[in-house]
Amino acid sequence: MKTWSFAPNRREVLAGLGAGLGAGLGASAAGLIAGGAAPAVTAQLALQARPATLALRPDQPPAPIWELAAVSHIGDVRLKRGDRCEVVFRNDLPVPLAPVWYGLNGPAASDPLRARAPTAPGATETSIISMPNAGTLLADFRLFEDGLRQPARPLPVIAIEANRAAVDRDEVLLIEEWRLRPDGSALPPGRDPKDTAPLYTINGKTSFELSAAAGEWLRLRFINGSQRSVLAIKLENHEVQVMALDGQPAEPFPARNGALILAPGARADVFVDAAASAPFLIHDGKEARQVGRLMISGKLSRAPLPPPQPLPLNDLPEKLDLKGALRFDVALGAPEAGWTRPASFSVSSNPAFRARTGRTVVLALKNPGPATSVFHLHGHHFRLLDKLDDGWKPYWLDTLAIEPGQTQRIAFAATSPGRWLIESVVTDWAAPRLVRWYVVE
Repeated sequence: MKTWSFAPNRREVLAGLGAGLGAGLGASAAGLIAGGAAPAVTAQLALQARPATLALRPDQPPAPIWELAAVSHIGDVRLKRGDRCEVVFRNDLPVPLAPVWYGLNGPAASDPLRARAPTAPGATETSIISMPNAGTLLADFRLFEDGLRQPARPLPVIAIEANRAAVDRDEVLLIEEWRLRPDGSALPPGRDPKDTAPLYTINGKTSFELSAAAGEWLRLRFINGSQRSVLAIKLENHEVQVMALDGQPAEPFPARNGALILAPGARADVFVDAAASAPFLIHDGKEARQVGRLMISGKLSRAPLPPPQPLPLNDLPEKLDLKGALRFDVALGAPEAGWTRPASFSVSSNPAFRARTGRTVVLALKNPGPATSVFHLHGHHFRLLDKLDDGWKPYWLDTLAIEPGQTQRIAFAATSPGRWLIESVVTDWAAPRLVRWYVVE
């Protein structure tokens, strides 16, 4: 079994880890005695919720923040498609928390609020999650933001393909959004942002630099880790080939003008033929900001590469039965429709809809408000339908921004039984995050 080093509370977390692993092994032994063999654990991940600081202004002390840290890994967390991963979570923050997984279409037991209580302060819990798909995932605490005393950093998690794409580099670029007070401290989301200024970082840096050699074939995994803003991310003077969205392979297509439009929590995997140095620009709908730079060394000595081959597909249906689909209208954020803050959530409320396993579900998502609203579907990925409802875009999503007064139709195959959450939040820093739930029987 792998031994991990922990910081800052090494002794406490190791004690909790041992207790958690012991409990997990005991459960496995009990299953064997009862006549059933539990599937083997193929990966392990130790997570810690802990206080931290981040340098956001050069002329002021680092800002206090909270973070979800992978204390079992150095660098990016990379698991394999098909892994059955034992997750040990230690909560060293003063409020109950649990990791929320975005892009993980696993058992419903992994969905927080509905399936399990958050972990108490000072406690350690062990769970098992499966990685049925390869892709770019995100784990964070955004469902618990009403209780956060500091803004919290999310954690990217990569599930790699069995047959990896032929690239020279595979890099995660986590974009985060901050609201800074005059004293340099950062404001948690869901609060009035008066007297604050927006700031964006890539991988925790206000001026991020990615170095590469001329002619390297780069896979860049962009994650909009912001809490409220729809962002346009652009790499100047490069053709950006979109390969996957929200962790699911897409039919490759070039990003328009090299720019990606990502809702909060959305992810995009792109391939870039590194040819020349160029800035990374972020536009939040008000202004463009340079937040980093691709620095190229040497000279390109070959012709541009041909368009890349698609990534290996995950186990999502090739076609959806739209004619025989169950259809439901969902008004985003409307209190009379059953939306509530996560802290007040209860499964005693009526579900937004019910579906039998194997049925196709079509949702008409209506945004009746005066500002853009972001919708996230837990447990399943969906297709964005064409306006005439006779086809869909050539990619899968789990997160969608819907403009004010607009309706977007999505479709998904209800393949994951259980009770799942859906989220809605307005693109306003002070707006509350709202949840409902749905059932696949």
